[in-house]
Amino acid sequence: MSADAFAAWREQAIAIAREAGAAILDVYGQDFSVDAKDDHSPLTAADLAAHRIILHGLMQLTPGVPVLSEEGAKIDWATRRQWMRYWLVDPLDGTREFVKRNGEFTVNIALIEQGEPVLGIVHAPVLDYLVHAQQGAGCWLRDTATGEDMRLATQRPAVAPLRVAASRSHLDERTARALEAIGEHEHHSLGSSLKFCRIAEGRADVYPRFGPTSEWDTAAGQCVLEAAGGVVLDLAGEPFRYNRGPSLLNPDFIALGDPDLPWRDWLQ
Repeated sequence: MSADAFAAWREQAIAIAREAGAAILDVYGQDFSVDAKDDHSPLTAADLAAHRIILHGLMQLTPGVPVLSEEGAKIDWATRRQWMRYWLVDPLDGTREFVKRNGEFTVNIALIEQGEPVLGIVHAPVLDYLVHAQQGAGCWLRDTATGEDMRLATQRPAVAPLRVAASRSHLDERTARALEAIGEHEHHSLGSSLKFCRIAEGRADVYPRFGPTSEWDTAAGQCVLEAAGGVVLDLAGEPFRYNRGPSLLNPDFIALGDPDLPWRDWLQ
């Protein structure tokens, strides 16, 4: 498939992400209830509304290309293992941030080809912020008022003090130890896939994540960061891949704007 065809899909997926974002804002501006999913994570009407819009939009855009969404993830491995190309979606990444009303939640849409994210869109509707990327073509921050794009690139080489992006909701003991090993640094507390985007913009350097995440949490952000010059690695130093097996949980990982940073030294 040509780069131009992928670019056309990317533009349509951007429109779908923005439509989902508008539906999320409709709920965000009202009183809303919070339910609990089987894993005890929160679920709101905004998650479900965004899921329906994205599922419908992507099925119209690419008939025959499967869609795996957090809110529709009960697709067995026997089916998924046949997929060479599929959409991987988190309709509302950062539901805890949504419930706290701090604006740091995103719509994530990624296209996966043979386990690699090749298109990625991260949209934060409250912030009117949108980053999109295409493997081999680049990563851009879109001015949503004018439609103009600014190309993004990570900070390379990274310089001290390192700027560490970490979640407000998931700062655990292992992360705290890694931050201590890094030494002097600036701590940027952010929710959702915005952490990947800040590194892609050159506004942060490192995002360590120790603890459970799901594949839809990281795919769009990984595409964004890698297209801007960074990497997302498991703790063996291998690039992240998707649809690896029956489980949709990710291993621990570290995201870097400068791949030459001595990240292994921080994990001893």
